[in-house]
Amino acid sequence: MNVAICLLVYGGGVALFGPAVLRRLTRGGAAPRLGIAAWLVAIAGALGSWLLAAGMLFVEFATYWHADAAVRVCVAALSTPVNEATSPALRAGSFTLAVVVVIASAVVLWRSARILLRMRRRTLEHARAVLLVGRPRPDLGAVVLDSDQPQAYCVAGRPDAIVVTSAALDALTPDQLTAVLAHERAHLRGRHPALTALVRGLATILPRLRLLTNGAEEINRLLEMRADDEAARRHGAEPLLGGLIALVGAGTPAHAMGAAGTAVVARAERLVSPASTVRKATNGTALLGVITATMMGMLEVAAGLLICSSIFGW
Repeated sequence: MNVAICLLVYGGGVALFGPAVLRRLTRGGAAPRLGIAAWLVAIAGALGSWLLAAGMLFVEFATYWHADAAVRVCVAALSTPVNEATSPALRAGSFTLAVVVVIASAVVLWRSARILLRMRRRTLEHARAVLLVGRPRPDLGAVVLDSDQPQAYCVAGRPDAIVVTSAALDALTPDQLTAVLAHERAHLRGRHPALTALVRGLATILPRLRLLTNGAEEINRLLEMRADDEAARRHGAEPLLGGLIALVGAGTPAHAMGAAGTAVVARAERLVSPASTVRKATNGTALLGVITATMMGMLEVAAGLLICSSIFGW
């Protein structure tokens, strides 16, 4: 049980201290790809450690008492089981902790599946509606909707769709339109809508966990910066900046990612004054250090499980 408790504490430490550290390192967007990876590793580390702890507690109490000698040796190597020599009070308390952790994990997984499936269904419905109502423009690779709001966004569906309103076509120059569309294609090419939906869904399930709520916000902002970088590299920062300014304030529909829907001021400043090479290298090194430190605990436990698996042929 001691390993399970350590996993619970490890996950709690990542959830408690991770947001402040990561927000400080990723706020400027000097290395957006590594920033996204660092947030995802922290989220996966915290949630994964809690789920693994729940699994270990369940296995210990469900199988340890009637397991063969090999299983007992492996469980004892990974943790100190609450055995017959333990006092009744400690056994009762540890069993209660195991039940609470397992039930909480099951509830979170069940709610996660429901919310994510619901969000996916709404996204697909939005994409189908856009394709039915809009006018396809093969020359743009987008669907045009008649609207007095200048908007450009992408929505994941079957197939995916990039949407541009008639007001946006009037507001953007050809170069700006090309850069904005490149931004949206970068989102779809990188599967950013699916990633955004995942972290938003997790934040909805556990709204009091700052690692998820802050993570959803920061990952969304970093994904926009990542798409900015690809569009600016292909078509220049100036047309993209002009396009963002022309579209700002119009908003973005739910379940979609829009070029001017998130942190436009910070992204505009970043396009005007990009980070220096030294700053990118320094920031990237710090993020790699955070990623490595976060993964270390999970890797040690995974190594222990693999060793037992190889020894006993599981």
